[in-house]
Amino acid sequence: QTSMKNMERELVCPVCKEMYKQPLALPCTHNVCHVCASEVLLQHGHLYCDPTSEPTSPAATPSTRSPRLGRRSVPKPDRLDRLLKSGFGTYPGRKRGAVHPQTVSFPCPACQRDVDLGERGLGSLFRNLTLERVVERYRQTINISAAIMCQFCKPPQLEATKGCTECKSSFCNECFKLYHPWGTQKAQHEPTPPTLTFRPKGLMCPEHKEEVTHYCKTCQRLVCQLCRVRRTHTSHKITPVLSAYQALREKLTKSLAYILSSQDTVQTQIAELEETVKHTEV
Repeated sequence: QTSMKNMERELVCPVCKEMYKQPLALPCTHNVCHVCASEVLLQHGHLYCDPTSEPTSPAATPSTRSPRLGRRSVPKPDRLDRLLKSGFGTYPGRKRGAVHPQTVSFPCPACQRDVDLGERGLGSLFRNLTLERVVERYRQTINISAAIMCQFCKPPQLEATKGCTECKSSFCNECFKLYHPWGTQKAQHEPTPPTLTFRPKGLMCPEHKEEVTHYCKTCQRLVCQLCRVRRTHTSHKITPVLSAYQALREKLTKSLAYILSSQDTVQTQIAELEETVKHTEV
């Protein structure tokens, strides 16, 4: 149990303190989640360089990466020192008259060093597929060690293979079919991995298939973490979903209160107009 906990600590991102998701390998040999790296750059006033914007990017998805790019080694420490000394300046605000091209400096949260990412920023980093697979296998190991049983089987219970967020239950294959009969509304329920803690199903971003967490006041639409760091929302007013919900709810409540308070006056005016119409007709 102790060794598993120690391993889990090695698989945690130093920024979000959660298990790595699409980890990027920094030149200092440390790793950071894709979204976390983007947010760190934004917090330090750097322009966001989207690693998935170009198909040839080494940080793109596995289907777009070439095997040769995937095998490229991380720069050695002595070479890294030379790179750090030679590449000066960050986005934005490079010193006027500098000979070297503009480069992106990334503050590594693990070693507290400013790492030079070159001109392409995050686009120059490789997605650490090995670490990504280790995280996935660790998750599977945890799930296997704590098997979830079907909540509807008659004894002896079978192991659950599917979960349903709408029903807030875990099922084996046969029970899932039994409780989601074809032709009924329950048949539309999407199966999820079995779990003991069901969260309410949140709204998903249609573009990135991630759960929406913020609201863009400028565009008047919900956005996910990846939407936030795109250049299209650089100067937009973005607030958390809960804050936006509370503000809009207060606005609607005030509007409804005003309408209800004016209802009697409006009804009186309608009655007077109807009397006027009758009088005119006569």
